[in-house]
Amino acid sequence: MGRGTGRATQADVARLAGVSQATVSLILSGGENGRRRVGEQARQRVLDAIRLTGYVANPAAQRLAGGRTRIVGVFTYEPVFPRDSRDFYHPFLIGVEAQAEALGCDLLFFTGTPSPQGGQRLLGDGSRRLGIADGCVLLGRYDDKRDLADLLDRDFPFAFIGRRESTAGPVPYVGADYRTATREVVERLFALGHERVGFLGDLRRDEPSVDRAQGYHQAVRAAGRRPVVLDGTGLTGGEALDLLGDNGLTAAVIWPSGLAPAIRAAALARGLSVPGDLSLAQLGDAESETPDDVEWTGFRIPREEMGAAAVRLLYEQLVSATPLTADALQRSLPCTVLTGTTAGPPTASASGFSSRPPSRSAG
Repeated sequence: MGRGTGRATQADVARLAGVSQATVSLILSGGENGRRRVGEQARQRVLDAIRLTGYVANPAAQRLAGGRTRIVGVFTYEPVFPRDSRDFYHPFLIGVEAQAEALGCDLLFFTGTPSPQGGQRLLGDGSRRLGIADGCVLLGRYDDKRDLADLLDRDFPFAFIGRRESTAGPVPYVGADYRTATREVVERLFALGHERVGFLGDLRRDEPSVDRAQGYHQAVRAAGRRPVVLDGTGLTGGEALDLLGDNGLTAAVIWPSGLAPAIRAAALARGLSVPGDLSLAQLGDAESETPDDVEWTGFRIPREEMGAAAVRLLYEQLVSATPLTADALQRSLPCTVLTGTTAGPPTASASGFSSRPPSRSAG
């Protein structure tokens, strides 16, 4: 494959077909004159080599310095393309589009290959199609580590929106500083007078969840308190509320943030106040619109900025005369901490609130 690009070149095709690169160019240019000069057998060998290598002859690429297509691929690991402008992923894609336009690049959406383990893979039987693009921006909460390792091994330029790690080497990414933002939110809850602040959410080991958990533990240790980490996977709002009450909590930070509105609704339905009896903070923007206009305590993710910065990072890899250092390949943007209205000084006792609904008397 072409050195440093991960894409097949005319030279690769020529070597496989056993002809000169000039012969490959002549065949690609088309026309009866080229057909007569080359001969049918050599022409067929070149065409077979093109199919085997996945070489993409792009007229636009031949007109650009360095053979660049000025096409940026976009691949998502989940169905994230928005149905309307309120979708969680919409700002990421707005940033990607705006920055690509500013750089004079086109966008190409790659669909994935279903994996036997579930989910989608970028690389698979159709991986040669990546050669159409100069590089690719990846997006999605959950990635496939095999893809990251393969892209690094191929030296194919890419940038992930969100912090990612791979044993194969430094992954180029633009992430959000969830660790610092979570720490600041928890510190605020302690400053309001809460003695026990819990972490309720997704305890899987993906990088965004790990960063949030680390920020929580940093704040708890600094305050000299004991951490209370609870698994909220699959819980309803009422079940999560019971779990917080059973652990004597007057405040909690929630991730994923979609669970927080359900907890608040369950608390209000039981006659509890938010804040007051219970303070809640979301560790990031909600992935779906809430039915009311609550100003949530927590932080906002710089989604549009991350999308734009990922395209810039990819572009820098393409135009840099020397490979970027690991520090330059991995970037983190600050989140905006929100005071909101769902956290305040506790009015319940230090031992927490009683979250259980009152029992109904018989008859």
